[in-house]
Amino acid sequence: MYPSIETIKAVLLQGSYISEADSKAAEAAAQDSTGYIDYLIRAELLNQPLLGQALAEGYKLPFIDLGDHPISKEQLALIPEELARAERVVPAQVADKTVTLATDTPDAIHKDKLAAAFKGKKIQLAYTLPEYIEATFSLYERPLATRFSQIIEAGTRVAPEIVDEIVKDAISFRASDIHFEPQVDTVIVRFRVDGTLREAGTVPREYYDNILNRIKVESGMRIDEHLAAQDGSIQHHSEDGTTTDLRASLVPTVNGEKVVMRVLGSYVQSFSLGDIGLSEAHRQMIESYAAKPFGMILTTGPTGSGKTTTLYALLKLLNRGSVNVTTIEDPVEYKMAGVNQIQVREQTNMTFAKGLRAIVRQDPDIILVGEIRDRETAEISVNAALTGHLLLSTFHANDAATAVPRLIEMGIEPFLLASTLEIVIAQRLVRQICNTCRHSTTAEAALKDVKSTTTDLSRFFKPTDTVYTGKGCNVCSGSGYKGRIALFQFIENTPEMQELILHTPSTREIEALALSQGSVPMFQDGLQKVRSGLTTISEVVRVVPPPEN
Repeated sequence: MYPSIETIKAVLLQGSYISEADSKAAEAAAQDSTGYIDYLIRAELLNQPLLGQALAEGYKLPFIDLGDHPISKEQLALIPEELARAERVVPAQVADKTVTLATDTPDAIHKDKLAAAFKGKKIQLAYTLPEYIEATFSLYERPLATRFSQIIEAGTRVAPEIVDEIVKDAISFRASDIHFEPQVDTVIVRFRVDGTLREAGTVPREYYDNILNRIKVESGMRIDEHLAAQDGSIQHHSEDGTTTDLRASLVPTVNGEKVVMRVLGSYVQSFSLGDIGLSEAHRQMIESYAAKPFGMILTTGPTGSGKTTTLYALLKLLNRGSVNVTTIEDPVEYKMAGVNQIQVREQTNMTFAKGLRAIVRQDPDIILVGEIRDRETAEISVNAALTGHLLLSTFHANDAATAVPRLIEMGIEPFLLASTLEIVIAQRLVRQICNTCRHSTTAEAALKDVKSTTTDLSRFFKPTDTVYTGKGCNVCSGSGYKGRIALFQFIENTPEMQELILHTPSTREIEALALSQGSVPMFQDGLQKVRSGLTTISEVVRVVPPPEN
């Protein structure tokens, strides 16, 4: 675990690793120690070995880089898992008379407890980074299939224990979704990690009905219904006392009922505007529009593109004691203190439109509408923005320029849209390069790994330009990626854009005017993030089609 921002700042400044100006910029962009460090690494003001060396100096200990020199499973087996996790230590070097234990919390070590595990050896401490400790602890984990077999052999609480193990692994891998996919003879369990699915294990088919019933009971679904889609929510309580919110969706397939559980863990809810991939210019732009007392801010993109996360990062900035913030969502994904959140419930006739009508009578200052889906909701949203409320919402459109024609097609009068819309934000999510195993390469070499495309990508780079990729390590499970950031395009409703909207423009006309006024397309924003070492060329091409030659 990282120490406080103040402690890290003092160590880095004292050792002249960064300047005071660099530290202030990192503090402005950060919510906690991890955000402070991430900013410095993304800005190439620091790298992980230098950070580890600096913190080790602060503790007056040697630094051991377990990223470059990982320890083996056999070496880790020298210390019991329970003791290693409790003390946050791993045996980095073992000799005849001494053992060097690497830790990220040297101030909290109990050497008397550790001495019993290494009798006859002198214990020496060294510092290593928290992510290296966590990656090493993952060597203790047995495959899900092995744990399933042991649970089944014990035969006590098979369904609850299997579900617990699956959720525990999903949280460990920072998965956003858990998939239970029934086949003829087995059930495949898959995790969506950083936007891509990976198989986690399989469950014998004969135990799946009990697992299904367990999920249905906990999420409030009907256990006697097998032919209809159902939805529910679960509060999962882990052994360590933490609670994870899960949103469950069930649909019948030809092989049985398929379940997908969205994981709404704390790691999903901790984003601020500084964490989601906004450039400094974009961050200042969105903050300036959010500071206005009324108007409409829209985020657009397909399902799973991070639209709601962006709006909630904005709400964190706006949520003050002097304003009344109310949301209506389906479902409420992120719980936020100080915000009045309303869940859409069709069975009680609490629709987006009816809920929004009620909200405007509740003296709100800021309204968040989870999604504008129909004409009625669109009309009420526009009227709310027109009558002195700041309204935030998501809207399904392929790009920012398409949002305006789509809203006009839904029946919104152009003159109302022109006077209420402030800014449209289009976004997509790309995987971020793992900071632990990131290394530089040339654009020429990186382009060889990009899947075929009709666009000649070499025209965007010189062959010798420096770009980055991930080698793959324990921290990122060998993928080379860890976490995701967003690619953006911002279209502002300037006076010229307002005049254009009055004439019911096409998507192409809006895009042309926006580009002439300096709007940066998502693909270009992606290339900027490639050059900054945040993501790879292949990731950007996978998510955003490059412009034609």
